[in-house]
Amino acid sequence: MANFVLVHGAWHGAWCWRRVIDQLQQQGHHAHAVTLTGLGERAHLLSPAITLETHIEDVRQLIDTEELSDVVLAVHSYAGMIGTAIADRMGPRLKHLVYVDAVVPKPGESWSSTQASATQQQRLAAAEASVNFSFPPPDPVVFGLHDADHAWVQRRQTPHPGNTYRMPLAFDVQRVAATPRTYINCTKPALATIEPSRLRVKDQAFWGGAWWPGSRVIEMKTGHDPMISEPAALTHILLDSAA
Repeated sequence: MANFVLVHGAWHGAWCWRRVIDQLQQQGHHAHAVTLTGLGERAHLLSPAITLETHIEDVRQLIDTEELSDVVLAVHSYAGMIGTAIADRMGPRLKHLVYVDAVVPKPGESWSSTQASATQQQRLAAAEASVNFSFPPPDPVVFGLHDADHAWVQRRQTPHPGNTYRMPLAFDVQRVAATPRTYINCTKPALATIEPSRLRVKDQAFWGGAWWPGSRVIEMKTGHDPMISEPAALTHILLDSAA
């Protein structure tokens, strides 16, 4: 029996992991999906006070409160920032870190650091114009979703707290690299904002050479939300990471 903690990306909530959680629990495992402050069913808490550290604390508190160890931590998209921080600060509690088409930062970078200046300007302008310094979700078609899945995600997405966007993350690459890691590269279609991280995890010199040992890269021929578009295949990878 394994312990899984699943962390959604921007604009999403714990709801997006529903299909994966069902499959993990059916096989007798413990699965916990976090809803980050200000998102999903916690959207009523959206405020400019929410930062990257708020979201890191959301995940840390769940692991502590549930008294979890040997955790397989799966982090999607933006939450790659959070997973990196948790591995740095709580590494001994983790068994495996799975980046699901996620951002993988260098020390001192923010979520926005690897994105094009036009994207940064657009998101920050939207946040400035909003009541709660947040920026709106994109059309889920960019995640490769269509029909009922597209409608479900479009209906459930909520604005993302803007002050998570530029906050830098300090961490020790050797501490993070001590946790075995899997990177899931979703390629059909490939979301453009994740491309810098896709290139990094294939570079043997990334993190000064610390990334390559203890890591693997797996390609999924699906879009950016594999927990929705290919939940069975994603569940299989998570179970393999727990073995």
